[in-house]
Amino acid sequence: MSGRFAGKVALVTGGAAGIGRASALAFGRQGAAVVIADVSPRGEETARAVRDAGSEALFVPTDVTRADSVRALLVATLSAFGRLDAAHNNAGVEGPRADLTEVPEEEWDRTLAVNLKGVWLSMREEIPALLSAGGGCIVNTASVYGLVGARKVSAYVASKHALVGLTRSAALEWGRRGIRVNAVCPGLIDTEMIERAVLGEPGSPLGRSLSPRRRIARAMLRARQPSGRMGAPEEVADAVLWLCSPESSYVNGHALVIDGGMVVR
Repeated sequence: MSGRFAGKVALVTGGAAGIGRASALAFGRQGAAVVIADVSPRGEETARAVRDAGSEALFVPTDVTRADSVRALLVATLSAFGRLDAAHNNAGVEGPRADLTEVPEEEWDRTLAVNLKGVWLSMREEIPALLSAGGGCIVNTASVYGLVGARKVSAYVASKHALVGLTRSAALEWGRRGIRVNAVCPGLIDTEMIERAVLGEPGSPLGRSLSPRRRIARAMLRARQPSGRMGAPEEVADAVLWLCSPESSYVNGHALVIDGGMVVR
């Protein structure tokens, strides 16, 4: 298959839905073989969609909080495709919504384990594979809340601030070895996570008919955005692919904001 990532292998964690799914599909459309990692079996649906679009794809059930699971993910990637050229570490959770003093300790630990430790474990396994391929790119999904504070989501904010710092440190450590490490910082993106975190309702596959209450809540969210709308997962995926492409060859250690102007209001 032709495309700017033809002959390359891309790994996407959290690829079952939302931004990760959009990223996996975008890599596939550009010719990459794609490995999708997720705790959800819906990751196989993403892999099937990539294959239907004409690229190779592999789904590997993965818990990014466990070192053995992440190690098995990289073993499976190299066994199937022989190399790794790009990684999008996107697996994440929204964490509890509560005052800082009311956050259960186990929920704090889980949020940091997925959003921060999971990326560290992933990079720890990805970097040797990228070095073996002669270099490559890593993009970590942070958030606008990795740059600014917010009420009642202290665990999420802390994890994403730390992730931006981890990204910058990794960029300094590995830039001279041919590995660029950047982050994307999405704002309000139209995903199931937003429905859970902001609307306070269980997320549902987008495109399903919405209740009147949910439609009103979504309209209010859009109205509060400087751009007048929520972003699409595909808009973040486009930025991820740019950060993994030669067009961004002098971009390293950067936290790219994709928020429609949310943090400059």
